[in-house]
Amino acid sequence: MPKKTEPKPPTSTRKPYPYLALGETFFDVVKPALFPETILRYRNDRAAASVGLDGLSDEDWIYHFAGFMPLPDNLPQPLAMRYHGHQFRSYNADIGDGRGFLFAQLESKDGRLLDLGTKGSGTTPYSRFGDGRLTLKGGVREVLATEMLEALGVYTSKSFSLIETGEKLERTDEPSPTRSAVLVRLSHTHIRFGTFQYLAYWHKDEEIKRLIDYCIEHFMEHQVYEQGEARTIGFYNDVITRSASMVAGWMAAGFVHGVLNTDNMNVSGESFDYGPWRFLPEADPAFTAAYFDERGLYCYGRQPEAVGWNLAQLGGTLTSQASQKSLNAAIARFPLMYERMMAFQFSRRFGVEGLTGDFVGSLLKWMEATRIPFERVFFDWFCGAASEARADRSPHADLYKAEEFKPIRDRLMAAKPVRPERLENAWFDGEPCTMLIDEVEAIWEKIDEDDDWSAFEQKLEDIAVMRKAYALYGPNTA
Repeated sequence: MPKKTEPKPPTSTRKPYPYLALGETFFDVVKPALFPETILRYRNDRAAASVGLDGLSDEDWIYHFAGFMPLPDNLPQPLAMRYHGHQFRSYNADIGDGRGFLFAQLESKDGRLLDLGTKGSGTTPYSRFGDGRLTLKGGVREVLATEMLEALGVYTSKSFSLIETGEKLERTDEPSPTRSAVLVRLSHTHIRFGTFQYLAYWHKDEEIKRLIDYCIEHFMEHQVYEQGEARTIGFYNDVITRSASMVAGWMAAGFVHGVLNTDNMNVSGESFDYGPWRFLPEADPAFTAAYFDERGLYCYGRQPEAVGWNLAQLGGTLTSQASQKSLNAAIARFPLMYERMMAFQFSRRFGVEGLTGDFVGSLLKWMEATRIPFERVFFDWFCGAASEARADRSPHADLYKAEEFKPIRDRLMAAKPVRPERLENAWFDGEPCTMLIDEVEAIWEKIDEDDDWSAFEQKLEDIAVMRKAYALYGPNTA
């Protein structure tokens, strides 16, 4: 495939591709798969613009994100990242990037270091018995999940590119043979909790210190860190805060990740590594996304517990850098931090200021008891008192007028609306946008049976309208 003249990403003031400078302990150089076909199904020009790549032609896009020819002045070869992880609370030292790799590191226009990582790009030393491929359905699901979560104000990796690759894959969890694809995601970092677990497992104390310094330099620049133990504890506290915000964001979005293993959490507090995710049709603490999660370990209501447990495992990898007493004191902050972030994220979703943890608890109990559609409440009461007339016209107005809702209504009415001019968007005169499993399956069915992408494209347009209407931009922490 010929290479065209193309725009270069923004000039970076950093050393080029800093992950490579960490050293060979952290990665293996790998070769990408060669695909029989390359059909561009999705390109995220909004994300591409943030790193100066939106001007690529479709041909050059495929050249880089299916052929994996290096970007100018970037990583010369893909790197499969090394990590371990607890998977459903069992430690696994035989994992790592098994169907993905770090392809490039770029500096965004606002000065952040960002990674381009892959999924479905071929086998690596960590593929075990897998084929290193991604199903097209899995790629479609990840695009839908990331777009929806971003619109709902959750800090997430961005689905950057989805290219169908022309192979037929055998899978046990869906009708086979099924279509294949390669996904590229844009993320602040792919440093997982499992990256630290890998280093601790092999007693790589100096490398752990180096990785902490790397994370502080590139992902936590707004903080001022001391040296020694205080530096490690400062880093750990930052990860705890970010992770508390992330899981509180999921709870406010009604999102169930599905597989909250330590290798599926990263230090930047971004949601990523999407598998059997689902959104709640209604509030249900026992709702489980993954059919194989028979104990409900990662159900909706247990997600905070799972994130806290994972953070404790991260803390256990830092004992060569800080005392157990200091690490224990740091992780003890998580419950209070999570409660604070729940109040912040639910306030944000309602478009108001000052809701409390007690309010959130009462709201979720009422939602569970009434079985009202999860997203409906946030749509009807967005900006609190400014939406009172809208809520009274809702199909669920009778529930809002009932005595059981009165304490919740009173709190929403008393809360200060934030940017109530957002309600002038015509979207608020219609219906809420949702991403329930039946909708996802219907979108896939059209693609699978008729190669009809219209429902997928329409859903992305609907999400884009919602994103602009809610305008849940800005910090993800209180």
